[in-house]
Amino acid sequence: MTMITVIGESLVDIISDPRRPGEVQAHSGGSPLNVAVGVARLGLAATLVTHYAADPYGDMIEGHLNTNGVTAIIGGSAPTSTATATLGSDGAATYAFDISWDINGAALPALAAVQDSNHVHTGSIAAVLGPGEQATLGLLEAARERATTSFDPNCRPAICPDAAVARTKAERFVAVSDVVKASEEDLAWLYPHRTPEESLAAWLQLGPALVALTRGASGPVILARRGRVEMAAKPVTVADTVGAGDSFMAALISGLDQLAALGAGARDRLHSLSHDELHALAAYANGAAAITCSRPGANPPTSAELGRLSVPLRTPLGH
Repeated sequence: MTMITVIGESLVDIISDPRRPGEVQAHSGGSPLNVAVGVARLGLAATLVTHYAADPYGDMIEGHLNTNGVTAIIGGSAPTSTATATLGSDGAATYAFDISWDINGAALPALAAVQDSNHVHTGSIAAVLGPGEQATLGLLEAARERATTSFDPNCRPAICPDAAVARTKAERFVAVSDVVKASEEDLAWLYPHRTPEESLAAWLQLGPALVALTRGASGPVILARRGRVEMAAKPVTVADTVGAGDSFMAALISGLDQLAALGAGARDRLHSLSHDELHALAAYANGAAAITCSRPGANPPTSAELGRLSVPLRTPLGH
């Protein structure tokens, strides 16, 4: 089974929806946790290097990981982090955080996990918040000898309000990643003086094999050295957008696994994906995001719900 290690924060999302006054929900969350759960639901062996405490919120997170078959490697000693999400009329979430990021004490098992993995993913708060950000970058660098790597900045200005600082940190992770995914909002905040697609192209020049852009209702773009694909979002009645980008990222990883493009030995394969394969990859991840948007909270699809990635067979000319 393909081994995936995700490095990053676990937290509890406390969700307030003005469309349902007085109703407050609590769910396990955090972008890296959501990606780990997403890849596990799609049939990959997932390990999450993270932090949560032995407190009620930590128990909630541990139960969620166990239910979804995700193995946890836990460092740090602070209380479990929380994010209070307020939903707008369109279902989009804004966040306020009470969070720490430190995986002190987990260095050896975390290093062993990334060195045993086919693919290692990180992003979001784990890439910008000290003291854990340096350990996160070090683990991603250490993974590259045996694994492919990916990064999603999933920018949180409330955590790192200086866009110039966040930009510098993001580019360090982009440079050691084979696959990068970002949202239109991420790139507009990091690079306000150019279009998101111009930023996507600039990131491709830093080293990744492919970069993906999510654009909400406008659908995704995938840019690779051999081409560009885009498509509209799948029509869906939106419950909320919580976790949609993480489901997209998880499906991107699963799709690359199905294309035999994960692992250090597959880097040449990853760099040579055809236009049809890139289109199939975008459609697969797009479908995962749509399913997540159709139901409340970060609830990514299973492999039974999403199905397998399908690349159309080309009929040779003259046949």
